[in-house]
Amino acid sequence: MPRRPAGHTRGRAAVLASLTVTALVATGHPAGAAPAATADPMNQAFEQAAEEFGVPRDLLAAVGYGETRLDGHAGRPSQDNGYGVMHLVSNPVNHSLEKAAALTGESTTDLRKDTEANILGGAAVLRSHADALGMDKTERTDIDAWYPAVARYSGAEGAIAALYADTVYTFLAQGLRADVAGGERISVTSRPVSPDKGPLAKADVTVQSPDYPPALWVAAHSANFATGRTAALDKVVIHVTQGSYAGTISWFQNATSQVSSHYVVRSSDGQITQMVRDADTAYHAKSANASSLGIEHEGFVDNPSWFTDTMYRSSAALTRYLCDRYGIPKDRSHIVGHVEVPGNDHTDPGVHWNWAYYMQLVGGSAGGGDVLTFPSYTIQKTGSQGPQVTAVQTLLNQQGYDAGTADGIFGSLTDSAVRAFQKARGLDADGAVGPKTWTALLSAGTTPPLVMGASGDVVKRLQRALTAALGRTVAVDGSFGTTTDKAVRDYQSTRKLSVDGSVGPGTWKALQSGL
Repeated sequence: MPRRPAGHTRGRAAVLASLTVTALVATGHPAGAAPAATADPMNQAFEQAAEEFGVPRDLLAAVGYGETRLDGHAGRPSQDNGYGVMHLVSNPVNHSLEKAAALTGESTTDLRKDTEANILGGAAVLRSHADALGMDKTERTDIDAWYPAVARYSGAEGAIAALYADTVYTFLAQGLRADVAGGERISVTSRPVSPDKGPLAKADVTVQSPDYPPALWVAAHSANFATGRTAALDKVVIHVTQGSYAGTISWFQNATSQVSSHYVVRSSDGQITQMVRDADTAYHAKSANASSLGIEHEGFVDNPSWFTDTMYRSSAALTRYLCDRYGIPKDRSHIVGHVEVPGNDHTDPGVHWNWAYYMQLVGGSAGGGDVLTFPSYTIQKTGSQGPQVTAVQTLLNQQGYDAGTADGIFGSLTDSAVRAFQKARGLDADGAVGPKTWTALLSAGTTPPLVMGASGDVVKRLQRALTAALGRTVAVDGSFGTTTDKAVRDYQSTRKLSVDGSVGPGTWKALQSGL
C-alpha cells in the first residue's frame, strides 16, 4: 500500500479549517457526476486520496458524509473522540486515528485538524481494511465489494457495523450534494447498489423495542446504566449525539464509555433505537439521571443540517408517547435540553434546535410565549447564546437596562446592562449572570404579600426566582400550593429569614438582592 513519507507537506486552503454542510441528501434525483479534481480543496482532497489508496472516490465521500456531513468541526472531538471529516477515532476500542498516522506518515495533530490530511487518513484506513479482507485490485474497482471494509471502518461489530455500512450505501444509492464553506459542492452520483455483505447479511438489527413499539432494540453495555430508578420519572431530556447514529449506538455498547441514553434518533429518516429500558437509569444527564428519560439525536450542535423535519417528527412522536405513558407534563419545564439540567457542562441541543416547532409537534406547551421559564438557570456571560440569553435580555429591558434586541446573543451591550443591574443591586458587577443575578432579575418587580392560595403572574415570578435561588426546579404554574410553600420555607431557612411560608417584605428584599 502506498504511503506518504513523514513530514510530507502540501498546500492547504485556510477555508478547510471550518467546513459546514448546508445541503442534505438529494432524494429522488441524481446529484450529477462527481467533479474532477479542481481548485476546490475538498474535492481535490477526495480525488487525490482516492487515487493514492485505491479507494472509490464516491465511497470515500459517502463515508465522510455519513460520519460528519463533511464538517471537520475545527478539530474538536466527537463524543467517542473522533476527529475531522472522516471521523478518525482514538479511544480504547477504536484506534483509527493512530492507524491513519502509521499508514500515511501524517502526525495525529494534522490528522485531527487538517481536512486534507484527515481525508487521506480515512482513505488509508479504508484501504487497510480492504487489504485485511483480501480484496484484490479488480475487487477494489467494484464499489459493492467494499461493504465489509466500510463496516469495519465503523469500529463496531455485527448488526451495528451493518447498520453503519447500510447508511453509507443508502447515500450512494440516493446520491448526495453537500455545500461546504467557500461555496464548494461535494457531489456523489446516485446509482443502483447491491453490496456484497458477506457474513454481515444476517446481522440486521430487527429486534423491536420493549417499551416503544416503532423503535428497534440494541442493549447498551451493562456498565453504562443502572437497573431500576431511585426517583420518580418526571422529565424527558433532549440531547445531540456529537457523532453519528451507528457510532453512538456502538459507543453506548462500549463498557469504557460510562454513558448511555434510553433512545437514539437518526437524522436522515428518523429511525429510533432504544438502548436502555425506560424503567432503568441511563447515564446521560448527571443530576437528572434517576428522574428522566434521555433521547439522543444524531448530529452536532453547531451544524443545523442534521436536524431534519423527519427527525423532529419522529422524536416528537416518541416524546409524546413517553409523556402520555408516564404522566409527564408536555411543557418546557418537563421536556428540557441537556444544557438546562443542573450540574451539567454540555450545550446540547444548542441554539439550532427549534424548540417552538418541536413542542408544537409534541402537542405540548412551549410556554405560551413565555421566554422566561426554564427548569434551571445556567450561567450566561459574554459569548453565550440561546434562549436563556434571550430571557436575560428581556428581563433587563423590562427593568430599564438597555440590553439591546432580545436576540439570544450575549454581546457587549448585554454585558454593560448586566453590570449596571448588578451594581444597582449591590452584586458583584462581573457581567456574568449566575444564581444571584438570575434570582435578582427574575424576582424584580412589584412586591405584594403572597401566601398559600395566591395565584397569577406574580406567583410565576416568585416560582422562577425560587428555581434560580434554590438550584432546583420549582414548577411555574402561577399557583401558590404546597410545593411552592415548601420552596419558600426552604429558601427562608437557608437565608436565615423568618420561616413562615409567606412572602412578605423581608423575603422579597432577599430575593431581589440576589440572596
